Amino acid sequence: MNPLAHDFHAHTEAMLRSISEANTPAVAAAGEAIGRSVAAGGVLHTFGSGHSEILARELIGRSGGLVGVSGIFDPGAGLAENIVGYGQRLVERYDRHYGLHAGEVIIVISNSGKNVSPIEVALFAKAKGLTVVGLCALAMSRTAPTLHPSGKRLHEIADHVLDNGGVPGDASIEVEPGIRAGPTSTLTGALLLNQLQLAAIEWLRANGHPLPILKSQNLPGGEAHNDALVARYRGRIARPF
Repeated sequence: MNPLAHDFHAHTEAMLRSISEANTPAVAAAGEAIGRSVAAGGVLHTFGSGHSEILARELIGRSGGLVGVSGIFDPGAGLAENIVGYGQRLVERYDRHYGLHAGEVIIVISNSGKNVSPIEVALFAKAKGLTVVGLCALAMSRTAPTLHPSGKRLHEIADHVLDNGGVPGDASIEVEPGIRAGPTSTLTGALLLNQLQLAAIEWLRANGHPLPILKSQNLPGGEAHNDALVARYRGRIARPF
């Protein structure tokens, strides 16, 4: 294996193990909140601006995942994420179309924790009575000056914080003096989000609730199974496809 690729593999392998252990209490607490909301008929909402939208989409419409997951999507792909008021308009429009209901949970993803749109979405959701789960690199969110007029960063707003363990700037491997490559936030974020979803499923199972889990449409009976589940959430789920 190429030495740089080997270094990245070794680094992320150790990182995945360490963040899984470090986030165990937060995953359990946030997973219970999601489980309770799903049991009451609630929807799990996600938002990520720019590259973080990849992770916001990770839980939406996935076989093996919860059916009632809906995304707030930015048509500008993060271009305007630091214009004050832009995130507010996005989340207000989403709320009008799909509804953000008190008692539901929203996952807001921002690696830096300082950008305006994720903070505005988190603040709006909290004001509506939702539980906010923030996914960020705490090492960066705690030190980077916020760009939002409130003076707050994502980890200071969220009810539950998942720390992806990343370094400021995300890239993990020094390839030349002052130059780093090998970002880790997608790998670690996907792990934490799927652990969170499994924690919610575990809570539902332990408390005797039905498990609204999608099947692969490529398996026999999968499409019919999914259609029946999706019908329960008609008008409430926004998907990018």
